[in-house]
Amino acid sequence: MKRTNILWIVALALGWLFDFLFWKQSPGINFAIYAALCLGGGFLVVRLNGLKPSWKSLLLLVPILFFAAVTFLRQEPVSLFLGYAFTLALMGVLAVTCLGGRWPWYSLSDYGINYLRLGGSMLARPVIFLMERKKQAQASSEPVIPVSKPGWKRFWAILRGVLIAIPILVIFTALLSSADLVFAQRVHAFVSLFRLENLPQYLFRCIYILVGAYALAGTFLHAAQKSLDEKLTGMDKPLVPSFLGFTEAAVVLGAVVTLFALFAVVQFQYFFGGQANIGVQGYTYAEYARKGFGELVAVAFFSMLLFLGLSTVVKRQGQVQHRVFSGLGLGMVALVGVMLFSAFQRLVLYEAAYGFSRLRAYTHIFMIWLGVLLAVVVVLDILRKERAFALAALLASIGFAVTLTLLNVDGFIVRQNVARAVDGGSLDVAYLASLSSDSIPVLVQEFQDRSLPADTREAVGAALVCHAQVSATGSNNNWRSFTLSAWQAGLALQQVQSQLDTYQVENSDWPVKVLSPAGNSYDCYQDSSTGME
Repeated sequence: MKRTNILWIVALALGWLFDFLFWKQSPGINFAIYAALCLGGGFLVVRLNGLKPSWKSLLLLVPILFFAAVTFLRQEPVSLFLGYAFTLALMGVLAVTCLGGRWPWYSLSDYGINYLRLGGSMLARPVIFLMERKKQAQASSEPVIPVSKPGWKRFWAILRGVLIAIPILVIFTALLSSADLVFAQRVHAFVSLFRLENLPQYLFRCIYILVGAYALAGTFLHAAQKSLDEKLTGMDKPLVPSFLGFTEAAVVLGAVVTLFALFAVVQFQYFFGGQANIGVQGYTYAEYARKGFGELVAVAFFSMLLFLGLSTVVKRQGQVQHRVFSGLGLGMVALVGVMLFSAFQRLVLYEAAYGFSRLRAYTHIFMIWLGVLLAVVVVLDILRKERAFALAALLASIGFAVTLTLLNVDGFIVRQNVARAVDGGSLDVAYLASLSSDSIPVLVQEFQDRSLPADTREAVGAALVCHAQVSATGSNNNWRSFTLSAWQAGLALQQVQSQLDTYQVENSDWPVKVLSPAGNSYDCYQDSSTGME
C-alpha cells in the first residue's frame, strides 16, 4: 500500500464520525449513515492505492445497503436486530473477499476461518503494517532530509500570531455576547466544552475514537492486502474425510424415514382428518393445535443437520449408492414437508384460538424458509454440489430477514387480530399497545374503517391512545436518531388526534388505563405472566 496517509486520515475521520453520530443518541438513521460512510471510506482507500474490488464482491452492496436501511425503516425487534446483524456480517464478508470475490464458493468453515482472520487483522494488522513500512524505509537507505530553518520560522510566526489574537478575540467576543443573547448562549456552550469536570468524558471519547479508528484501519488493510488470495477449505481435499460406511448411513436414514412415515400416517388419520377425529382421542382442537408445532420445527431443523452430516462423512461408491442415499434423503425431506405442513396447520389453529403474536408470525415465516432450504439441500446432494450449502443457507437467511421486513410483522399482527375480533374473537388491547411504531399506521387505518363493529373500533382507538402516551414521553427529535417508522407513526396519529382526544387516560396508578367515550376501561400495559407467546 503506497498512499498510507489516506488510510490513517480516513480511519480517524470515521472514528470521529462514530462519536459524532452515536454519542448520547439512540440508534436511528445514524447507523445507516455510518455504514455507508464506512463502505465509502474503505472503497476510497482501496481505489486510491490502485486496487480494484471484484464485481462479485460489489454484489454484496445490495443486501448490505438494504439491511442498513432496515435499521431506520422498521422498529419491530427481530427485523431491527437482523438489520444490524446482516449489515455487519455482510460488511465483514465484503472485507475478506473484496479483491478476490470468491464468497459464492465459501463453505461454512470458510466463513468461520475468514471471520477469525479478519478479527486478527483488526487487532494486529496496523502494527504489522507500520513495522513493515519501517523496515522498508530502513532497507531503502534514503537520506533523511533535515527540516529547513525557514519552516521553523514560519511555525513560530504562526504561534506568535495566535497568542496575540487570543486576547483580542476575547474582548470582541465579550462585546458581541452583550449585544446578542443568542450569540452569548452559543459562546457559553462552546466555553463549557473546556470545563475541567468534562475531562474524563473527553478522555473516554478520545480513547474509543482511536480504538475504532485502529480497528477500521485493520479492516481496510485486510481488504487491501489479504482479500485477493482466497484459499478455500476443502477444495483440494475434504476438510473431514469420509469414514462412515454406506450401509451404516443407509440404515440410519432408513430408520429415520420409517419413523417419519409412521408419524405422517398418524397426522393424516387424526390431524388432517379434522376436528371429529381428534375429539375421539379426548383432545379439543385447540389443545391439539397448541401442542407440538415447536417440536415439529425442531425435528425439521435437526433432520437437515443429520442429512448434511451424513452426506459429508459417508462413503459412496458408484451411481447406485449415490442414488439410494439421495433417494432416502428425498423421502426424508418429503416426510419432513408433511411435518412442517402439520406444524403450520397447528399454528394456524392456535392463532385462530388465541390470536396472532410476533413469535407465531416469526415461526410461520421460518417454517417456509426452512422447508425451502431442506429441499435445496437434497437437490445439491443429487447434483453433488454439497459445497454450495453455505451459499444456500446464506440466501435462505437473507430471504427470511427480507420477508420479515417487507411483511411488517407488527402491522400484519394488527390486521390479523382485528379481523379475528370482527369474526367474534377478543382483541388484546394491551398487546397491540406493546407493539412497535410499525403498527401505528395500520392501527390508524383500522380505526378509520367505519365498517368495523363499534366495540372493535373503540378497542383499536384505546390502543392508539396508549401508543400516543409512549410517543409523547419517549420522543427524540435529534436528526441522528430519526427513524422513518416513528415519523410515519407520528403523521398517522395526527390524522386521528381529534378523535383520540375523546378518550381519557388514567395514569395516577399502575397500570395506565384508558377510558373510552363509552365508559369502557382498557389497560395500556400487558401483564408479563399473560403475555402472548
